[in-house]
Amino acid sequence: MRLILFTLVMLPLLTACSSDRTMINTSQSLVMESDVLSAGITTNQPAISVNNGQQQATSVLYNEQDHPVRLNYRFYWYNDKGLQILPFEKPREITVPAHSKVDITSLTGNLTASKVRLYLYL
Repeated sequence: MRLILFTLVMLPLLTACSSDRTMINTSQSLVMESDVLSAGITTNQPAISVNNGQQQATSVLYNEQDHPVRLNYRFYWYNDKGLQILPFEKPREITVPAHSKVDITSLTGNLTASKVRLYLYL
């Protein structure tokens, strides 16, 4: 009886682990940790454009607080198949002044880039 129960519990876990394909939901273009919103920062989803032959992603950060807010961000670029494009960007830090807005951008020279994700955290 224990063997049957153990098999029923482990089979779904093993099945899930046996896949060597990791699926990423690339339609989610903005990931913002809850403490960023609590700090008074709002933003829009990154917009992709072409700048001097490179793909450019731009987003605007708004600070609605009476004090500056320092936060971290990172852009992740993906191709049409949902695979992340190399080289990976390093995380960056920015301070958004009180009651102000700041534009943040990312450039990639990889012409296969078609999707981008912005990750914001404190």
